[in-house]
Amino acid sequence: MTRVRDVLLPAPGAKPLVDSFQRQISYLRLSVTDRCDLRCSYCMPERMTFLPRKDVLSLEELFQLSLGFIARGVRKIRVTGGEPLVRRDIIDLFRALGRKLGDGLDELALTTNATRLALHADELARAGVRRVNISLDTRDRARFEALSRRDALPQVLEGVAAAKAAGLKVKINTVALKGSNQEEIPDLVAWAHGEGFDLTLIEVMPLGEVEQDRVDHFLPLSEVRARLEQRWTLTPLGDTTGGPARYDRVRETGGRLGMITPLTNNFCAGCNRLRVTATGQLYPCLGGGERVDLRAALRSEEPEANLQAALDEAMRIKPERHHFDISRRGVAPAQPRHMSMTGG
Repeated sequence: MTRVRDVLLPAPGAKPLVDSFQRQISYLRLSVTDRCDLRCSYCMPERMTFLPRKDVLSLEELFQLSLGFIARGVRKIRVTGGEPLVRRDIIDLFRALGRKLGDGLDELALTTNATRLALHADELARAGVRRVNISLDTRDRARFEALSRRDALPQVLEGVAAAKAAGLKVKINTVALKGSNQEEIPDLVAWAHGEGFDLTLIEVMPLGEVEQDRVDHFLPLSEVRARLEQRWTLTPLGDTTGGPARYDRVRETGGRLGMITPLTNNFCAGCNRLRVTATGQLYPCLGGGERVDLRAALRSEEPEANLQAALDEAMRIKPERHHFDISRRGVAPAQPRHMSMTGG
């Protein structure tokens, strides 16, 4: 990646990003592509239409935007997708962002499906990445293929092992799915904790159209928790990693278990994050339609002033909470865009 000058840093003393509900924004989830090499049935249709490559920000532009956020108080950046590692030369962006660690940025992280992680784990560690969230809903090969429509579990598990060997702190993200992996969840928790990984369970989110009605996928984590408590002792923790998960310590395994409950236990009160798509659209809320166009600001005649004005506008329009609903069959998705477009 061509070295990018720090052209979008505002003057010293620029005000931090604080929304109208007095929540300070310190966490950016930066999507670098909407493309993915899996087709998970609860996330997208098999015949998914991805964005034209010409609409996607260059790596240089993604870095410039990141500098603007860092200057306004963002301390953690998580690179997301789609699947970030399908993007050509993506390690160059990690290297550039890694140079900001200790210079405004405290943490650089990645969310991945791990299909290509074995190829990049060592490079990511050298670039400054210390944490990876790996999406893994099952360790059963046939079930994995049925869910993702791809026979890629061996590559994923190879990627998990490579991340551990590279010294990256691994967290497994598992979407709880009714009629699919719900019986396997206790074994997934035991496996993850046995490997020294945290595991976070997530309720399915109604974003974008898929072939099935999402009411058929929805498994409340209150039910999952009740079942886990029949086997183990779960002790609530006050830990936070900057995201929406609430954590428990599982006494018998010694591991940490997170739960993200957008449907049964709204997590918005402490929201400290923004999402930027690969096309430079900033969504202040995952479940909302409010957005500002950072790409237009970035490519304008006065990028510095227009970017800062756009960030101020994002603080003004960030809603208090989302309104996800999977209460009955036939409810439309909260937003037409898929999670792969917004960034996980």
